[in-house]
Amino acid sequence: MIELIVSQGRVADREPRMIEGAARIARALQERYGLDARFVGESAPAAQDDWSVSLPQARRTLTGLRDAVAGSIARGSRTVLISNTCSASLGTLPVVAREHPDAVVLYIDGHGDFNTPETTDTGYLGGMVLAGVCGLWDSGHGAGLRPAQAVLVGSRDIDEAEAALIAQHGVRVIPPAETTAATVLEAVGDRPVWVHIDWDVLEPGHVPADYTVPDGLLPEQIRAIFDALPAAQLRGVELAEFNAPLDDELSARAVETILAMVAPVFETEPAARA
Repeated sequence: MIELIVSQGRVADREPRMIEGAARIARALQERYGLDARFVGESAPAAQDDWSVSLPQARRTLTGLRDAVAGSIARGSRTVLISNTCSASLGTLPVVAREHPDAVVLYIDGHGDFNTPETTDTGYLGGMVLAGVCGLWDSGHGAGLRPAQAVLVGSRDIDEAEAALIAQHGVRVIPPAETTAATVLEAVGDRPVWVHIDWDVLEPGHVPADYTVPDGLLPEQIRAIFDALPAAQLRGVELAEFNAPLDDELSARAVETILAMVAPVFETEPAARA
């Protein structure tokens, strides 16, 4: 069974169309696959604020997402989270680490998201997610993911201090030029896997995201990863940061691109688990 969870509360959003982007992907998945969806959070305006402001503002949404994902995992479902920002994963990935302690987290993102309050140059909460989940700073929403379980895929825009932390803590990085189904499968091995995707991992022009980073992955590389991952190992997927264009035609094309990349998630039946 697949459970669809949709973040609709502000979690450090800096652009006004991120919540709408999550809703559009969710509606398209509902229509195509006949899924019910659980919508979590109440919308709030985007703002250019510091993590110390945006994090407490997002507490209710993060707690709701935590509970929704925990319930989905407890029911043995394959969890699919559609989120407005990567920051939403501060509420969900600690649950994954607790409930699937051996799981590999494929963090497919143009950035490392491995800054801390001490290293961040921007103050943006989204740039601190993976470091928080790995326990390098206290978000107030838990941690528990061992850095060696995290694999950064397609990451290329990494700050100097952030890169030092990534190396120090043993987080594996698979850069875009080395991102193939084979390299990803080798990193996963026979362990359970949870996939997180920020659409800025793609080469700009395919899916509008909050940030653009050149020299990224192509949609067919993402599709190849999902085609290759054994269905029995895939526990959950998080899709984040679709900045929905105001032009409905452009938005619809981007949603179709996303659905084509992730189709194997919905077209293979999750294996029953004890």
